[in-house]
Order: sequence, then C-alpha cells, then structure tokens
Amino acid sequence: MRVTGPEIDYAAAFAALPSPCLMLGTDLVIADANWAFCEVTGRTRAELVGQYLFDAFPDNPADPEADGVVTLKASLHRVLSSGQTDHMALQKYDIPVPGNPEVFKERWWTAINVPVLGPDGKVAWIIHRSEDMTDVVRARRTAHLPSASPGREAAMEAELYARARQLQRLNEELRQAHARERRIAVALQEAMLHSPDLVRHPDIAVRYLPAAGSLNVCGDWYDAVDLSAGRFTVAVGDVVGHGLMAATVMGRLRSALSAATRTAHGPAQALEVLGLYARSVEGALAATAVQVLVDYHSHLLIYSSAGHPPPVLLHPDGTCDLLDQGTDPPLGARPEHVPRPQATTTYTTGDTLILYTDGLIERRGEDIDAGLARLTSTLATCTGFGAEHLADALLARLDLAGGADDDIALVVVRLEEIF
Repeated sequence: MRVTGPEIDYAAAFAALPSPCLMLGTDLVIADANWAFCEVTGRTRAELVGQYLFDAFPDNPADPEADGVVTLKASLHRVLSSGQTDHMALQKYDIPVPGNPEVFKERWWTAINVPVLGPDGKVAWIIHRSEDMTDVVRARRTAHLPSASPGREAAMEAELYARARQLQRLNEELRQAHARERRIAVALQEAMLHSPDLVRHPDIAVRYLPAAGSLNVCGDWYDAVDLSAGRFTVAVGDVVGHGLMAATVMGRLRSALSAATRTAHGPAQALEVLGLYARSVEGALAATAVQVLVDYHSHLLIYSSAGHPPPVLLHPDGTCDLLDQGTDPPLGARPEHVPRPQATTTYTTGDTLILYTDGLIERRGEDIDAGLARLTSTLATCTGFGAEHLADALLARLDLAGGADDDIALVVVRLEEIF
C-alpha cells in the first residue's frame, strides 16, 4: 500500500523561505519574489514580478567600477548553458532606493543560482538565492579590536574583497578552460563516431550519452555499415573505463570492426577478426560488442555478440524478443582462437530493432535481468513510434535523458520495406 502525505503548496513554501529568493524565467524576467527578497530590497512583489531582472536592478551609475550586472548575468547564463548550479563570490551590487530609483544604497551580496529542470531535462527556471552581507562588511570596517586600528580593519576588508574577486576571476578562467576542453572532447568524440552510411538510413536513430561528469570522451560506440543492396549492419560496443584512454581504444576497435565487416561473411566472422585484433590492443581485452546484419530482402536478422547485452526486437503489439542466442565471451577474452557463434531470426515490417550498451539497463545493486525487464516493459509503451521518437522516449522514460553513471550508446532501427 502506497502512503501519501498532504499535497504540498510549493508557492507558499517558496514565499516562506527565510533567504531572499527570486524565481527567474529563462529570459531572466522575474516570475516570483519571496517575502524575504522583498523585505531586503524594499520592493513589493507586484513591483518586481514581470520585470526584466536588470531593469529592476541596474548597476549604480555613480559607481564607475560597478560590475554587478555583468557578473550576475554571466552566472545566470552559465546556469542556462550548463544546467548546473553556480555559486557566486562576495559581490558589491548597490540597489536603487525604493521610490527614488536614481539614488542607490550600498549593498554586498553572496548568491547561488540554481536551475529548475523541465520535463524535457532543460532549464525551465532559475532560483536566484541571495544573502545580504552588507552588515558584515560594514562591521569589519567599524570594528575596534585591541590589536588593530580602524585603518588596519579597512585594509583587511579591502584585502578580503580583493581576494574574493580574484577567486571569482580564477573560477571564471577555469570555467573557460573547461569549456575549451569540452569543445575539443566533443569534436574528438563526434569525429570518432561519425558514420557516413547513417545518412542513407532515415529509419535509424543513434544516441550517445557520456557518463555524468565526464568530458564527453568515453568508451562506448556505435556504427552502421552498408553492404550490398538491401543489406547493412549496425553495431554497438563498450570499452571498459572512461576518458581519453578508453576513447582511444574505442576508436581503434570501431575502425577495425568497420573494416572487417566489409570483407567478412557475416557478423560472427567480423567479430572473430575483431577479437584477434583486440588481443594486441592494450585495454581492449574486456571490451564487448554486438553486430546485427539486416537483410531487407529476406527479412532476416543475423547477429553475433561478444559478451554484450542482447539487442531487442520490438513488435508492433508491444511484445519483445531478446536476440540472445549468438553469444560469446568479450573480445580478446580467450587465449586461443575459437570461431564465434552466430544466430538468425526473422522480422516483420513494422518491427523495431534496438541495440544499446549496458549503461542503458544496469543499475547499482541490481542484476541484469531486472534491467532487461525494465527495458522491455518500457519499450512496450513505445510501439508505433518512429526511430527518433522512440530513442528520445526510451531515454526519457528510463530517466536517462540527462545521462547516467555509465556511458550509453543507443541505436534504434525501424524495420520498414525498401523500395
């Protein structure tokens, strides 16, 4: 029996928060202001809601060094672009006197900007929580300690502020460096995962989600290779680990399988060649892969797996078949060469083939059967979807649209007639 509590009035909870808070839209227009924020700024909620934040709180024109608008705006845009909370250092940001907007009063603040994500996983709102530190700063200026004169206290306050600003500048430099590294990582990953043959297959959707917290360089991969007319292969693979080393191994294995596929007689032989190659690649011995050959003319799926989770064949009635017959240990696991197995099954027009890596189904403390059951039951709710729609819906319904603890590669093939 499910126990439910009273429905929470979130608007009332927001209004009652003891810290001054604003709710901002993605256009930085004030959507709500709580009582504490109104009290500390001397404004009413009616005066604030609907205003662009920086129209309501511009920089002090009498202060040539005022940079509160620039600093706060940069923080808010970081939240919008990254979807991550942003902490701000101590900041001097004077505010207009209520009823006399041309006169400003000195104010010092610390602030945290927190994203609120919508159903699509994107930032829908930003909570701006601030703390008025003005009294603290002024107290440091006026304190009369036995060991320090007022001049000494003023110097200490100035040093504190200078160090806070220096820390903020250093944080901004680190963010910029991280952003550059991420752009390079994304470009590298996209180059390694580029598959020209996919352009000719509008009924194939691919998704790649790096592990949460990674720089987008990981060991999962996907590929598609066109063979003779009406025949092509799709594959996914998984190299243990994250980072540049795993990505390097991934790139070598993916290229080797792509080359082997063009000359081998089926997926088993292609994986056999790849397994031999993997034994000479450091970091590849525990890598896994699965490849499926789709033959549109005979409506056959021919597949082989090297220690990889089984692909799923989704039927229009919501039932699923696991392609779990042609399985073998991971690449390079056997010290001696043994031919790999291969299996064949038929499909009907309107079926959908799903290949994936283990990040899609595995959860900590849970066995793989539970993950497969969750996958197939979720797929049963996605019948009739096109490939792109199904890929997005599957990730969303598994609560993985924003990534997971492990990398995820996903390939969805809508099996339609060719003309």
